[in-house]
Amino acid sequence: MNRNEIAHLICTKLIANKEVLKAQFLKSKETIGYFFIDDLLPEELALEIHNKFPTTKQAVRKKNLREFKFTAYQMDDYNTLLEEVIYAFQNKEVVALVSEICELEEIFEDEHLYAGGLSLMEKDNFLNPHLDNSHDKDRNRWRVLNLLYYVTPNWNTENGGHLEIWPQGLKKTQTTLESKFNRLVVMTTHQNSWHSVSKVLKDDTRCCVSNYYFSDTPILVSDTFHITTFRGRSSEKVKDVFLRIDNSMRSSLRKLFKKGIRENPHQYKK
Repeated sequence: MNRNEIAHLICTKLIANKEVLKAQFLKSKETIGYFFIDDLLPEELALEIHNKFPTTKQAVRKKNLREFKFTAYQMDDYNTLLEEVIYAFQNKEVVALVSEICELEEIFEDEHLYAGGLSLMEKDNFLNPHLDNSHDKDRNRWRVLNLLYYVTPNWNTENGGHLEIWPQGLKKTQTTLESKFNRLVVMTTHQNSWHSVSKVLKDDTRCCVSNYYFSDTPILVSDTFHITTFRGRSSEKVKDVFLRIDNSMRSSLRKLFKKGIRENPHQYKK
């Protein structure tokens, strides 16, 4: 299927559930607004998307104190279906529907897939609590929505690798959103939207299609520019100290070099 056909399927599902999703989002809007919808696409298509995912050997490995995961974003290196499904989420009608559900105006897609694309996490992979970079690759627009579409069949609670959001901050209990097969999660991103991914416990690979939307204005009036900022969990006292130092050093560099010392390679070079 091509991106327009997939986008039509997404729109049909969102329209059919729009009022429920709006209500779900409004309940969480004052902290970290989010909604999720299951069975987003026909099961056969969702399975095909999963089957076309690259292996971790074909992806970019990221391993440090902050994270351990694999990403893939140079989409013409992979099966064409994967590029089509990613850009289906960038379809203007899909963007408009998601924006309406979240009561946001003037939301823009990102053709460069800056920090988006495909995400793969295998056993022992994790993503520490963090705030996403506040802007797009050119630092012109604010990152406002994160869309995560999960496609690994039979992924359940015991597997780990689930999205965690921290609406009351890192000292309070997190809300866990399972990475269920064929589930789309949409969440707001701002200077208080701490989120993480729990460690993968199963000897399998959790696959996710990731997209971001941007805006000329931030969600919170108080938002200021920030780099991707990581913290340790409450049980990781020493790690948290090192991550705070790391955040400070990288923030200082961005004050000197607006777009960083080098261009972030995590974008689709067409």
